[in-house]
Amino acid sequence: MSLHPATVERVGPAEPPDLPSPGSQDELASTRNMVARLRAAYPSVDAVTVEATVRAAYDAFHQARVRAYVPILAERRSRRVLRAACRTAPGQAIDDRAAP
Repeated sequence: MSLHPATVERVGPAEPPDLPSPGSQDELASTRNMVARLRAAYPSVDAVTVEATVRAAYDAFHQARVRAYVPILAERRSRRVLRAACRTAPGQAIDDRAAP
């Protein structure tokens, strides 16, 4: 059985329904959880700085087509930035046992 080329409608690749889209509820929940984890891991860093760091990390991946790994990559980037910030600030203890 063959289809006549005129009867085949081409459409772009379908987005997998289980992957969060940018700004989706899943991604927002992931961001909130990440901020909470990072605030606990870096108690010497104020909450506004942690939130700004996470926001900047997510913004770096705003054009990513595959969103499944964005939370992981954003958290790693955030931890790296926060660790570096803590190292440059004398007298501040950091806890990066949970750091990847």
